[in-house]
Amino acid sequence: MQKMNLREVIDKMFILEKTGFQTTLLGIGPMSKNLIIASLELAKEKDFPILFIASRNQVDAKELGGGYVCNWDQRGFQEDIAQIAKEVDFTGLYYLCRDHGGPWQRDNERSSHLPEAVAMELAKRSYIEDLLNHFDLLHIDPTKDPYVMGKSIDMEVVIQRTIQLIEYVEMERKWRNLPEIGYEVGTEETNGGLTSQESYEIFIRQLTKELLVKGLPIPVFIVGQTGTLTRLTENVGEFSYHSSKMLADTAKKYGVGLKEHNGDYLEDYIILDHPSLSITAMNVAPEFGYIETKAYLELVRLEEKEYDNGRLKDKSNLKAVMSREAANSGRWKKWLVGEKVHLSVEDILEDAGLRNKVCEICGHYTYGHKDVKREITILYANMGVLGIDGNRYVLDKIKNSIDRYVQCFNLQGLTSKLLN
Repeated sequence: MQKMNLREVIDKMFILEKTGFQTTLLGIGPMSKNLIIASLELAKEKDFPILFIASRNQVDAKELGGGYVCNWDQRGFQEDIAQIAKEVDFTGLYYLCRDHGGPWQRDNERSSHLPEAVAMELAKRSYIEDLLNHFDLLHIDPTKDPYVMGKSIDMEVVIQRTIQLIEYVEMERKWRNLPEIGYEVGTEETNGGLTSQESYEIFIRQLTKELLVKGLPIPVFIVGQTGTLTRLTENVGEFSYHSSKMLADTAKKYGVGLKEHNGDYLEDYIILDHPSLSITAMNVAPEFGYIETKAYLELVRLEEKEYDNGRLKDKSNLKAVMSREAANSGRWKKWLVGEKVHLSVEDILEDAGLRNKVCEICGHYTYGHKDVKREITILYANMGVLGIDGNRYVLDKIKNSIDRYVQCFNLQGLTSKLLN
């Protein structure tokens, strides 16, 4: 039986909503292989579909620089998830999604100030690899532009670039006789502000009109800024119920679902309300990486205590190695606020408090580093001496974190409802 595509999923969710069943889909950033395992185990137990949302920095073609997560390109990403699903006997619905695809979406492309024609060509090559490796959803996001930093790109430019990329991908998809896919579009980078209902509707109306004229599919999701913004290990934005409801209702008028980005670290009372506000889907990524890193560090605390007690003959150097590599990655600049973004790696490493904070928020960027993997192996071996399954502890901490969203989003049993 052919897998239900995301267009069909959203249409069925709109139908279910009319019967009183409301839910919000969860987009999970693939921060590690452990996160994939934990996600699929929980989805099997609770019968809900998963969206795995991979940015170009996380997963991309080797010729374009590859990805920092497990060194995955699109083929490795697709094959490893399929293998994990087989190993945990998951037979439900999961979807491979490109998050923030498009020109200048790789950090190095933006910092190099590539010309628009070059950036667009690289984006197209990345999308082709997505197509060939059975991605189900492509986020068409031409809103990062090194030549207009500090201000929003003109809406007309965003629309024309979006149409150009969708038209190209659809041409390539049909030429290769590949199944239909879904598209996600967005008008600007999520920055903690709000999208006005008026500009949101103008964007959807104009975009869908021009897509239909060209015989192109309308998007499955459109990103709307609800006020969320992730910094450090908290959401420093101000979520707006009023704006979220207006955006969701506006999107629904055009048969499109509202997609919220930067949903990490929101409190339960906020995410509990998402289904009733008709927010169709929300993305969470760094929070799960933070949870995994914190689990490793908790095991390190135990390891150090039992080493001092004489129960262990040696101990790993995981915390120091992970802290060093997290600082060297430079990716903490994305999450720190204020003047701290201008600090040097040496500044980070010399300040114990800051070094620990950077390790916690950026540890997930280091999981693929050979030194970090070696120290995790030593840590797990020491846990084994103590009769503890270290990897199972880490997996369960991640599962508990995901389960908070499953409960609040009313996701349990959704797959069966969609397929019946």
